[in-house]
Amino acid sequence: MTTISTMATPRKWRALAFVARLVLRLVIVIFTAWFALAAYYQAAPGLKWLVIATGFLIGLIAVMAVRRRPLLACVLLLAAMLLCSYWWSSIRPSNDRDWAADVAHGVTATTAGDRITLYNVRSFQWRTTEDFDPVWRTEQYDLSSLQSVDLLNSVWSNPAIAHTLVSFGFSDGRHIVFSAEIRKERGEAFSEIGGFFKEFELVLIAAEESDIVRLRTNIRRETVSLYPLLLPPQVARALFMSYIDKANAVAAQPEFYQTITANCTTIVFRLARLIDPGIPFDWRIIVSGYLPDYLYDHRLIRTDLPLSQVKKQAEISSRAQASPAQGDDYSRVIRPVLKGG
Repeated sequence: MTTISTMATPRKWRALAFVARLVLRLVIVIFTAWFALAAYYQAAPGLKWLVIATGFLIGLIAVMAVRRRPLLACVLLLAAMLLCSYWWSSIRPSNDRDWAADVAHGVTATTAGDRITLYNVRSFQWRTTEDFDPVWRTEQYDLSSLQSVDLLNSVWSNPAIAHTLVSFGFSDGRHIVFSAEIRKERGEAFSEIGGFFKEFELVLIAAEESDIVRLRTNIRRETVSLYPLLLPPQVARALFMSYIDKANAVAAQPEFYQTITANCTTIVFRLARLIDPGIPFDWRIIVSGYLPDYLYDHRLIRTDLPLSQVKKQAEISSRAQASPAQGDDYSRVIRPVLKGG
């Protein structure tokens, strides 16, 4: 019995050592891959590939050292992590860059009782995605006349991923849409991967439906759906004010857009939780193409029909494309004629 126990002990330690080396190698490989992507999106253009190559070289040395010199591998990994942590924390968001025309201004607001003044309301006239008349307005809204809140989902390729917008309707027929968007610099293009690596700032855009929704239905020809939200008046009012507060906060303290944690849908969820902290989190908040399913399950949209019929009635792109309507007429055209209610 003593002999068997003595033989088992070295085997156990060899197995543990093998697992530890495997885990260490895996950590080094993952960190090296993360660093390569971070350097690709954040290193100075003239040094980008040199920095990436240096990172791969250090990672290779660390991986090779794991078997015979594990302490050296750990030291290299720890030193690289500390240096990267310092570098990464030094990358700060800014509101002062050469922005693309459609995100040149984020909305800000002032309040005087129920009178809300919005600055930099976007009212572009789009002919193509590259040909447009840039117009930014100052508009006033009477919060006591807020009548409706609609959620819009816009799908452009993968049906699981959608851009989420929220539109507030007032008794005078006007609608103002809030949209959390990436703030591209001039000539920059959107990248889901770049959104993980501080590639873009976050901007809150306020726009007329004939601008920001029509751009998606008629110009980009995306699949856009409009869902009237079933919110009590006090909640609708609080949601509007949460957008105002968020807009002023982002204008005062810039933030990075983040593909998972700070995007168009998670911003809406965070604002909603300010009103009701008990709102449950759900994977469909991240996979935003399924957000209508989440709203349906929680009775935030109509539930008197099967979800498939609710979704069919909510689709507005075909109506918008069939009409030349502009301005407030566009808002009337896209509103669904609800059936079965």
